[in-house]
Amino acid sequence: MTVKDIKELIKLIDEYKLAEFKLEDGDLKLTIRSNTYNKEQTVIAQAPLMAAAAPTPAAAPAIAQTSSSTPPESADTDNLLEVKSPIVGTFYRSSAPDKPAFVKVGDVINEGDVVCIVEAMKLFNEIESEVSGKIVKVLLEDASPVEYDQVLFLVDPNG
Repeated sequence: MTVKDIKELIKLIDEYKLAEFKLEDGDLKLTIRSNTYNKEQTVIAQAPLMAAAAPTPAAAPAIAQTSSSTPPESADTDNLLEVKSPIVGTFYRSSAPDKPAFVKVGDVINEGDVVCIVEAMKLFNEIESEVSGKIVKVLLEDASPVEYDQVLFLVDPNG
């Protein structure tokens, strides 16, 4: 990656008003943060890494302000159980892009069932449910970063 490529990235980051941009490609690791960077911001969509040297606007990830570990509060969620991430990493709903999701909304799960994978340090960790019931909400998009103890799924124990 050349200085010209990095300057182009900075222009795109400014144009899309991104707080943070990270790029990892082999030995290259690049992080660019604007003065609006806040640790509470979370990537909710991540574009695949492109082999091309010049980035395109479509390759910029979308950023949104989120609360890191609390689900939306409402009267409907009071009786729901939470499946939380035991580790920090990247959340995946399936074992491979061409495979079906481990669970989806409406599925009934039992304690010990694998519900997703969290990749941490190049290791893919199967996350098992600690609760039983019916999945009523998936709180993360596939390939989203996840923090320790962040809620991944809401489960109705009466389902």
